[in-house]
Amino acid sequence: MKPLILTMGEPAGIGAEIAAGAWRALRASGPCFALIDDAGRDFGVPVARISAPEEAGAVFAEALPILHRPLAVPVVPGKPSPAHAAAVIAAIEEAVAFATSGRAAGVVTNPIQKASLTAAGFPHPGHTEFLGELAGMGVPPVMMLACPELRVVPVTVHEALAKAIARLTPEMIIATSRIVDAALKRDFGIAAPRLAIAGLNPHAGEAGTMGREEIDIIAPAIATLRAEGIDARGPMPPDTMFTALARPHYDVAICHYHDQALIPIKTIDMAGGVNVTLGLSIIRTSPDHGTALDIAGKGLADPASLIAAIRLAGELAAKRGLA
Repeated sequence: MKPLILTMGEPAGIGAEIAAGAWRALRASGPCFALIDDAGRDFGVPVARISAPEEAGAVFAEALPILHRPLAVPVVPGKPSPAHAAAVIAAIEEAVAFATSGRAAGVVTNPIQKASLTAAGFPHPGHTEFLGELAGMGVPPVMMLACPELRVVPVTVHEALAKAIARLTPEMIIATSRIVDAALKRDFGIAAPRLAIAGLNPHAGEAGTMGREEIDIIAPAIATLRAEGIDARGPMPPDTMFTALARPHYDVAICHYHDQALIPIKTIDMAGGVNVTLGLSIIRTSPDHGTALDIAGKGLADPASLIAAIRLAGELAAKRGLA
């Protein structure tokens, strides 16, 4: 199949370590991937400098294929440098270009250090928003976190909680849910997705006694979605909808702010969770953790989430016929 492209992420973080770990785990079985990074760094595994994605398959079983992009200054594990920002951003742009041109099956991104990029003038809150600019399809990109036990989608993502709640509208919930419903059908093979729409307040508002967002915002959105033929259910009390008894009754949980979605999935499966961006013209996945600066360079990084992200990207590519 066409290779996946893995970006370098924050050079001072654990990206290089987990990339090497993912290659060790996948070198025999695939999916094949090529890493955009500085090939002169110490990855602890054999590396092969390649000049194009098409060369990755021939060397993948024996060495980690790297599209060599030299960094401006040496990397110090755990200490991000603004001098690396341009290379981090360029790696994302190049990976997306390979995917949009059909030379790669999809993009898998290593974690970035947002504060470092912001200090260098990066205008986006995170990967999701930047990818929407590079490979959007006229709709806001949607972040879904997935593991074998649970899929979650936050309607609002990288913003302060007070701001997220203040700007929540039925239209936002409807637009997000439409994208999710279509993606589950196309990429995950779920013919009739079941969407569990979370409440916002304790006990889903208790009929308005603990807040009216369920009545004024969430219930109208659900009614519209159901009228369109989308199986939307709720509002569901957030304190019970993620239990082991509740999860089998839906295919994805639509949540209203970042932590409402990410706390349950990271609690259930921190190592196996994968970030999937919906609403793009390309496939993009990522591990569901950050740069882990505190353990970078110490040999402690667990590549499990990156391995899961690469495998899922390969599965999605196969379903889209891109393999």
